Amino acid sequence: MATEISKFQSEPFNSCHTHASKVLKAAIFSRFLLLILTILWRSLLTPYDTSAPLNPTCLHNPSSFPPPLLPSIASAIENGVVWDSVYFVRIAHCGYEYEQYYAFLPLLPVCIFAFSRTVFAPLVPLIGYRAVLALSGYFVCNAAFIFAVIYFHKLSVIILKDSNAALRASVLFCFNPASIFYSSIYSESLYALLSVGGCYYLISGSNNIAVLWLALSSFARSNGVLNAGYFGFQTMHQAYDAFSLKKRAFLALWILISGALRCIIIFVPFVAFQAYGYYNMCLGRSSNEMRPWCKARIPLLYNYIQSHYWGVGFLRYFQFKQLPNFLLASPILSLAVCSIIYYVKSRPEIVRSLGFQASVEEKSSMAVIFSFQKSHRSNDTQFSEEYSSRKQENHNLKLRKKIRQGGDHAEGITVHGSSEKLGYTSAFILPFILHVGFMVATAFFVMHVQVATRFLSVSPCLYWFASLIMTWPGRSKKWGYMIWTYCCAYILLGSLLFSNFYPFT
Repeated sequence: MATEISKFQSEPFNSCHTHASKVLKAAIFSRFLLLILTILWRSLLTPYDTSAPLNPTCLHNPSSFPPPLLPSIASAIENGVVWDSVYFVRIAHCGYEYEQYYAFLPLLPVCIFAFSRTVFAPLVPLIGYRAVLALSGYFVCNAAFIFAVIYFHKLSVIILKDSNAALRASVLFCFNPASIFYSSIYSESLYALLSVGGCYYLISGSNNIAVLWLALSSFARSNGVLNAGYFGFQTMHQAYDAFSLKKRAFLALWILISGALRCIIIFVPFVAFQAYGYYNMCLGRSSNEMRPWCKARIPLLYNYIQSHYWGVGFLRYFQFKQLPNFLLASPILSLAVCSIIYYVKSRPEIVRSLGFQASVEEKSSMAVIFSFQKSHRSNDTQFSEEYSSRKQENHNLKLRKKIRQGGDHAEGITVHGSSEKLGYTSAFILPFILHVGFMVATAFFVMHVQVATRFLSVSPCLYWFASLIMTWPGRSKKWGYMIWTYCCAYILLGSLLFSNFYPFT
């Protein structure tokens, strides 16, 4: 028996360790590839807008630095600060000087400022402070992306219960069509790290860490507040189980209260930043000096900025002249919509019941796998020590029987005694489907639609679905070719246009 358990223990974890190493290499390689492409395109083409190096003196607390000793290197670094990167670097340097700056949440500028004053501070005499700020931004964003990929792989292994599918999805995420934004000074990388990492800790049972990470995600991007939905979904199911199955009304009430508090905590950073904007822009000013949003019943600065400066609003982008932008966003929107339709058709009872009709076998098997995963976070030595007891040995044997019902190497589980393998059609994918569904509707009907490529690129279920269709019998090569062509084309096109200050998404 001991030999059998040892074999079961070692095979999946050796496989996961090998795949994790491949994912890490793919993540690092993808960042170097984007760096090389950016340098190549910058050297071959003249930027459409050459104003990137301009850096006016800060309005408040202006600081002066001596000329850099290596001006050519400083200029090369600063020339890469384009589009929204200009705002993030400027905020890190001078703070929130103008009203429209409040559209950019402060987590990334804070990180840039911190690294520029610590790790990269010795480089200021060589390349100048603004170049150091830019270098800090590049480091933060690329490092955050690599860690985001690591957490994405961990989350995929737990959700899909298929190490090969998790590997495919993670590599796709490494080379996603919005890759240029994950290598530039944009908030996408930090948001991906915090949202994906938060989901991983939530699904692993570390609720306190999860709520911290998801709260920080709303300090990186405004759509981070949507991550409260994951806790809301969890709370809803736990309260239902406590009240209907365990007949413990007080426990159900406590679960609802604690879940509501966690959701509020996730909202707090975004709300606090809006209050900070109100304090700076509205308080202490006469009625004539106040901006229109200051006088609103709910003075929400972010919504006003998006509407006033960028023309964001319901159906406001539905214009004939914007047709090319709709075409630019059509691949990611199509993939997202197909992922939702496939799930709805595969598990209609789960979608209609919001997951309450998930089979007992499915829920219990997932719970066992969570426990199994949590017990093996550290290393193989701790693994063998924790499973030396007879009770844990029996626990693993039960787990093995459950997994073997759906296939070898933890590829799936069964539903109602059928031989159907789950993975992407698991009930535990539902909150991700609901999340991406809301984001698709927002991107299509409210936002500048071309932003959908990077707005949706952090959604795990897109890569899980893409990984699934790449294995469909008879059509795997066709779908694999199409998906990789799409990713490669957008990486080449994005790095070419974005790095030379041409509009992309």
